[in-house]
Amino acid sequence: MNLTTQKRLAASVLKVGVNRVWIDPNESEEVSRAITRGNIKQLINQGIIKAKPKTGISSYRSKKLAEQKRKGKRKGRGSVKGAKKARTPKKKAWMTTIRALRKDLKSMRTNNEIDPTTYRKLYRMAKGGAFRSKSYMKTYARDHDLIK
Repeated sequence: MNLTTQKRLAASVLKVGVNRVWIDPNESEEVSRAITRGNIKQLINQGIIKAKPKTGISSYRSKKLAEQKRKGKRKGRGSVKGAKKARTPKKKAWMTTIRALRKDLKSMRTNNEIDPTTYRKLYRMAKGGAFRSKSYMKTYARDHDLIK
């Protein structure tokens, strides 16, 4: 039984695409007799013709991927795009290093491990980029007998 005309009319009345029109397979005989928009509207009111719900895109996979990334997965060498300096810029790396060094210097000064003169000297050296980390700075201070 060919119901293409009825489907087209129903789609127009329901304001959906032809593929979203559902016709009750048990009532196909009655639907085939409906040839006007008025008849189609009656069938819609009776529930013989309906519009199928929209099918959305499932976000399950993207949520699962995001969850894994939150755990620290999927971040290996194959996923890395951009150079090392692009991912953590030089300036940001410098800022984190120098802040740690200065904080350590201040704590050493307040705990009287170093005197103000030594503090100044090490502070200037740190500013000049002499130390790459706190441990290097402490090693330097120990080797040069600057720590009391």
